[in-house]
Amino acid sequence: MSTTAHGRLLRRTARRRDAGARCELCGAPVQGEHGHVVDTRSAEVLCACRACALLFEPDGDGHFLRVPERRLRLTGVRPADLGIPVSLAFFVTAPDGSATAHYPSPLGGTRSDLDATAWQAVAARAAELGTMRPMVEALLVNGVRGAGECWLVPIDDCYRLMALVRGEWTGMSGGDQVWAKIAQYFAQLDDAGHRRG
Repeated sequence: MSTTAHGRLLRRTARRRDAGARCELCGAPVQGEHGHVVDTRSAEVLCACRACALLFEPDGDGHFLRVPERRLRLTGVRPADLGIPVSLAFFVTAPDGSATAHYPSPLGGTRSDLDATAWQAVAARAAELGTMRPMVEALLVNGVRGAGECWLVPIDDCYRLMALVRGEWTGMSGGDQVWAKIAQYFAQLDDAGHRRG
């Protein structure tokens, strides 16, 4: 997803909070936790009511792909293995097997392409990464304050984290509140992973 698409997604998220979420496929209201689909043409994540989400699969080559719910804490991969310059990032693959890194920031997100050989070497260390679905799942890396966590998560979890960082960041270093919220986010992810993994 491009930086422009990230910005559009974050603006839409803010509007949804103000107006109440609606399915972006049929327009029906959606309450609380709801499904998401990825528009494969724009790489945007869209809110979907249950009925619309169930029309699509997480795998395939259609216009829309349903975002799955699995969350797995990975072993065998360390943040340092990925050779990234920051401690918080997520990685998404395209249908052609290429991978991109995304870095949450107070301005939204930054994206960079990964070296294919480096990505394949990392993927070989964790069998679960071989099952990561393109565009709808991501490898989420947390090296904040020595955490050393790697997760296979739905892509919408990553955008929630990006919105958190953007919304809570203050000053040059982020402020204590953003780091506490990030720690809370990963604690909740751990709980969700135990329930759904």
